[in-house]
Amino acid sequence: MNPLTLVTATLSHPGGRALNEDAAGHADGCWVLADGLGGHGGGEVAAQIAVDTLLAAAAQGPLTDPEALAQALLAADVAIHTRQEADPRLERMRTTVVVLASDGCAALWAHVGDSRLYHFRDGRIRFQTADHSVPQALVKAGEITAAEVRFHEDRNRLLRTLGNDKDLRPTLAETLLPLATGDAFLLCTDGWWEYVTEPEMEVALAKSASPAQWLQTMATGLLRRAPMDHDNFTAIALFVA
Repeated sequence: MNPLTLVTATLSHPGGRALNEDAAGHADGCWVLADGLGGHGGGEVAAQIAVDTLLAAAAQGPLTDPEALAQALLAADVAIHTRQEADPRLERMRTTVVVLASDGCAALWAHVGDSRLYHFRDGRIRFQTADHSVPQALVKAGEITAAEVRFHEDRNRLLRTLGNDKDLRPTLAETLLPLATGDAFLLCTDGWWEYVTEPEMEVALAKSASPAQWLQTMATGLLRRAPMDHDNFTAIALFVA
């Protein structure tokens, strides 16, 4: 199979906050997005460290091997802890992360926290990551529906992050996904998916000729709906051409 081309667009906005604690980037077949935790001090630093470390790992070799991707995530966690030890002002900084790796033939992804990845095929969502959060645990237990996660009172209580004092337990895709022309991916922070529903993602995708147009269409709806003090929001969109 000849490698396919992945066309990318990124949109990041501080929302109603003075500081944007999100970070995103892509290079060398790696797309990564992180959301620094507000209220923990240095969230934006932790997010940028996560992005930089994963992109640096991708520059050394493809992350489409599960072990390589897991090691890159561990390196990002270690880098954050090292910075915490060097600067006491940052000792509580935390971040989520979601990463997609692809060689143009297949894709692999992983995440920690509640930043999400969605995979679309034939215009429909075929897969989405499950948050490491209290509301998601309640969904798994059958106590609330998936739709209730968006505005649950405990939606900001995360069970896993980079930079905490627990063992890192990322969730990795179980197998490599063979890519197909027309596939699309969306990586986004909770400030994005809280105000853009999954059906709205699909409708916007159907109306969009490019990843940039898809992001802008979703962001327009987000800004109409979100309150004045809403969270930072960031997304990376990819079309498989």
